[in-house]
Amino acid sequence: MRNCGRLYPAEFFRTVAQDLSLGKQHALIDLGTGPGLLALGFAPYVGRIVGVDPEPVMIAAAREAAARASRSLTLIESEAEDLPPDIGSFDVVTIGRALHWMDRDATLGLFERLVAPDGTILVCSSHSAADGRNPWLGEYNEARRFWSEASLWSESGSGERTHRDLAVFFRGTRFHVADLIKVETGHEISARDLGRRVLTFSSSSPDVLGDKADAMLRDVEQRLLPLSREGSLTEVVVATAQVVKR
Repeated sequence: MRNCGRLYPAEFFRTVAQDLSLGKQHALIDLGTGPGLLALGFAPYVGRIVGVDPEPVMIAAAREAAARASRSLTLIESEAEDLPPDIGSFDVVTIGRALHWMDRDATLGLFERLVAPDGTILVCSSHSAADGRNPWLGEYNEARRFWSEASLWSESGSGERTHRDLAVFFRGTRFHVADLIKVETGHEISARDLGRRVLTFSSSSPDVLGDKADAMLRDVEQRLLPLSREGSLTEVVVATAQVVKR
């Protein structure tokens, strides 16, 4: 998918890595890795990397992306909660658009065994700014709604996927939200690549869309072309990492 789904800019990974003093001695596991956006984004800053996802098509996409990036990435097809006890612990556990799907009790138990004593959980989010700086966003979200199964659509009015309240999620545990890292960037992206990004969302993944994927891509591109300059649009992206520590 080239970098059409890569809402997380390089500056985000660099900033987070610097703030956490990440190095090759650190191991990272990405839960709900999808096409490997977080795992591969942090790859230059850590040592061992593991990506976990229950969807075979996403594992395949992550494997292809790792090969294109010439990165070593261990991929496990599994629900995060079903990871074997002998997988070990990690200095960094990343999770993006998957947390709101996961059972709280099972996930907290998973964090207890996955996170090293001095480790960190990064709950990451990246979205197109919804404050008017992306005038094409309304049309894009309408297209996503049209092509997504209604039962899987959980988008807030701002265009950012809703995340759990982490303070509530970790209440009564040994974990707490310690920091918020926020990075804003801007770039040019084609209408076609924005269409292909729709395939990286669980509600409109290739498994969900099936033989409708090509029609979706054509529809999204046609909706966005009138708002573009020769097929190109400017996108302002807001990427955040909520840092959770013991």
